[in-house]
Amino acid sequence: MHFTIRQLRVFECVARHLNYTRAAQELFLTQPAVSMQIKQLEDQFGLPLFERLGKRVFLTVAGQEVLGHVRAITRQYEDLENAVDRLKGHESGHLRISVATTANYFVANLLAMFNQKHPNVRITLDVTNREALLKQLSENTVDLVIMGQPPDGDDYEAGNFMDNPLVVVAPTNHPYTQRRNLPLKELAGQTFLVRESGSGTRVAMERFFDKHGISIVTGMELGSNEAIKQSVQAGLGLGLLSRDTVQMELELGRLAILDIEHFPIMRHWYVVHRSGKRLSAVASEFKSFLLSESRTTQKM
Repeated sequence: MHFTIRQLRVFECVARHLNYTRAAQELFLTQPAVSMQIKQLEDQFGLPLFERLGKRVFLTVAGQEVLGHVRAITRQYEDLENAVDRLKGHESGHLRISVATTANYFVANLLAMFNQKHPNVRITLDVTNREALLKQLSENTVDLVIMGQPPDGDDYEAGNFMDNPLVVVAPTNHPYTQRRNLPLKELAGQTFLVRESGSGTRVAMERFFDKHGISIVTGMELGSNEAIKQSVQAGLGLGLLSRDTVQMELELGRLAILDIEHFPIMRHWYVVHRSGKRLSAVASEFKSFLLSESRTTQKM
């Protein structure tokens, strides 16, 4: 059999998404190019690796077997790449990072700062939800993950590098915007617009109100911070969001942060990777940058 690392990476990406279009987008390829790579790989194995039932794509039994071996091969190949990168130093190489949706509001500035110091580093950035981040960590498909709540257990190494205060936001004409040090009990019965179940922000909100014995009304469930901000502006309810996500709306006078006792809820941003993972020189440098440079910037 003759196959390439490129073909294996394409196969792994399609198997992970079970969607040719999403795989093509991640790999910066056209969908026909992805289909051709898979067809060539199937010809080499002499077995179908995927089957299509209706509009959905599934791995065949052969595809499931191949996937385990492909992930082992690609991990070894990446270890080789990382070893070579370490020998070259941290001035070049490929950095693969994935960040929580909320982190996208500040991570671009951090990447720009890092890129100024290391202009030859190639960066792949994925912005996604918590469930996908946990899956990427579990499957070891990225170098580093930036998230608000690292997974439990000894399988992961997490470093806190920046504060992430959660605040209650309201439309600027809301009566609570005129009050100071509002008692927490005043929020009882208020309608809150929330992220999807399992979102780190939603989990933190539910734990906080449960801890203080406050019962709130859960309004619409929305899939993005932008949707929550727009809905709060429209007067559909209050929102609990990271302060990083609402800076522009505050400056433009579209939203207001309520002054409430026990707020903000202080959380942190973490840079996370699998324990024992051999980071490339570039990934190690970026992790060090986050743990030092961002804290310095925060104090300014």
